[in-house]
Amino acid sequence: MTREEPLVPTFIPALVVLLLRAEDEKGSPLTRDEVLSIRDKSVCVMLPSSEVRKLAESRGYDDIDPEQAWEHWQIARGQLRPRDHKA
Repeated sequence: MTREEPLVPTFIPALVVLLLRAEDEKGSPLTRDEVLSIRDKSVCVMLPSSEVRKLAESRGYDDIDPEQAWEHWQIARGQLRPRDHKA
């Protein structure tokens, strides 16, 4: 008997990549509404948690949590664009 793993929403491509691209195209920081709109319109699949861990290992990073997209985007943005980040 196998134990069923919880399913985790997983963005393809990663949500953080989509947000970086959108911000580059815009040329200025994304607003909260823009981040949430991108999240809501992006392709997301449900994967078992073990597959999400494997995907993160192959990517070399964890994606941001879609339930806390705005908050996690602010953290990621500060790490990826330290000179542009305004707290």
